[in-house]
Amino acid sequence: MPKIHPTAVVDPGALIADGVEVGAGCIVEGGVKVGAGTVLRPHAVVRRGTTLGKDNFVDSFAVLGGDPQDLGFDRKTETFVKIGDGNTFREGVTVSRATKPGGATTIGDKTYWMAASHAGHDATVGDGVVIVNAVLLAGHAVVGDRAILSGGTLVHQFTWIGEMVMTQGKAGIGMHVPPFVMVAEVNQVIGLNLVGLRRNPAFTDEDRRQIKQAFALTYRSGLPRGKALEEMEACTDWGPAAGRFRSFVRRVLEAQKPHNRGLCPRASSAQD
Repeated sequence: MPKIHPTAVVDPGALIADGVEVGAGCIVEGGVKVGAGTVLRPHAVVRRGTTLGKDNFVDSFAVLGGDPQDLGFDRKTETFVKIGDGNTFREGVTVSRATKPGGATTIGDKTYWMAASHAGHDATVGDGVVIVNAVLLAGHAVVGDRAILSGGTLVHQFTWIGEMVMTQGKAGIGMHVPPFVMVAEVNQVIGLNLVGLRRNPAFTDEDRRQIKQAFALTYRSGLPRGKALEEMEACTDWGPAAGRFRSFVRRVLEAQKPHNRGLCPRASSAQD
C-alpha cells in the first residue's frame, strides 16, 4: 500500500502504486500515475497528465506537469508529462506539460534536477542528465543522454544539445550543440568534453580517436560545414559514437524552421 500523509490532497482518479510515499501537504491531481517506490516530499505538486515511473524522488515545492508558459495555451487541452525511473527533482523544480493535444514533455531515467531548475513545454531530456541549479530549458529544447548543464545555463527554444555535452555556468545556448563538446558564454564551443569521454566505460580508445577526428573536421579544419560533413561521410570505418556526431551535424544542416538554428561555432580562444 502507498503511504499517504493525511494532509495530502490526492484525487481519487490518481493511480498511486504500492510503496509510494506522499508527504504532508502534497497535491496529486486526477489522471496522475505514480510508480512504485517514488517519494513525494511535503508540499510537492504533481498535476494532471503527469506520469512518474518507479523510484523517483520529488522534493518540496517542485511542480511537475504545470500548464505551459504559453500565452496562447488553452488550459482545457489534454497534454502530458512523461517521466521515467530513478529521477531526482530537488526543491522548486518546475516541469511544464506540452502544448499540442496529445503531446508530451518527456524526461528519461536517472536524471538529477537541482533546485529551481525548469523544463519548458514539449522539452525532451534523455537519460542520466544532470541539470544544475537555476538551469532553464525553454520549450521544445532537446537534451541528450548524460549531458551536464551547469548552474544558470539558459537554453533557447527549439535548440538541440547532444549527448555528454557539458556547459560552463551561466552559458547561453541558442544554437545546436553537437555531442561530446563543452560550451561556454554564449554559443561558444571551447573543446571536447575530454574528461567525460575518458571516464565513460562505454567508449574505447578508438571511439575517442574517431570523435576527436569528427570534432577536428567540424571545428578545426577551416572547411565550410557542408564540406566538413562530406569529409565525415567518407569515414566509413567510424563506429557508433563518431557516427552520432556526424548524424547530429547532418541533422542540423538539414533542419527546417523553427529548428534551423545552426551549429554552435568554436570559440576563437579555444586551445584544444
